[in-house]
Amino acid sequence: MATKKANKKEVLLDSIFNESCIDTMKRIPDNFVDVVITSPPYNMNLRIRKGEYCSRQIVKELSTKYEGFSDNLPIDEYNKFHTEVLRELLRISNLVFYNIQIVTGSKRSVFKMIGEFSDKLKEIIVWDKGHGQPAMQEQVLNRRSELILVFENDYPISRQFRSAKFKRGTLEDIWEIKRERKKGVDNHGATFPEELIRTILDNFTEENDIIYDPFLGTGTTAVVSKKLNRRYIGSELSKDYFKICQTQLKNADSLLV
Repeated sequence: MATKKANKKEVLLDSIFNESCIDTMKRIPDNFVDVVITSPPYNMNLRIRKGEYCSRQIVKELSTKYEGFSDNLPIDEYNKFHTEVLRELLRISNLVFYNIQIVTGSKRSVFKMIGEFSDKLKEIIVWDKGHGQPAMQEQVLNRRSELILVFENDYPISRQFRSAKFKRGTLEDIWEIKRERKKGVDNHGATFPEELIRTILDNFTEENDIIYDPFLGTGTTAVVSKKLNRRYIGSELSKDYFKICQTQLKNADSLLV
């Protein structure tokens, strides 16, 4: 993978930013990032009543993943935001792993994004979490899986990842990885398992590659990147989660000493 030039001064590597990812990406040059790994908001508070969308507060730890970001956006606004984010991600990086869960408040938007970015959609990986939480309504399927939409710029027409490290026949498109709840992290029901990040980094990146997570959450992408000797950049809007990210990175530093 390409080595980054030192003259791109606006981006601080191995740094996280307490701001919107849109603001961070404005400072990131074209094709600066090797791989994006992220899980955006699910829009869990947008529900349906009598056949129409409506905002509804449900269980907090499942619905307020991002403080300061409305998790009940009207479906058109939600789609507009994620379209903008994806366009920027594909400007700054060749390869994007976009983890989403199909819920009521995101379903139509996800299907639109798949269509709108079909020429960049390279692969869909199913993350099997091993157990589906009980649905909140009758006659609704338990959601055991999430999808990782993989977008690519340079060779999306093919299923071949030309820069991947895994050998033929060794990596499947269903990843059986159990959910993980971090110690000391409350009210966050959607933390990335470290194993999921490691699977991507081990198979699709090299040491010193630059990894970006625009919805950093509690910092798993940055922490695992640090542990595996990758450079990282992260954006997190929530002040509370940003502080957790800082603590997690300090703890990772102590483990590496």
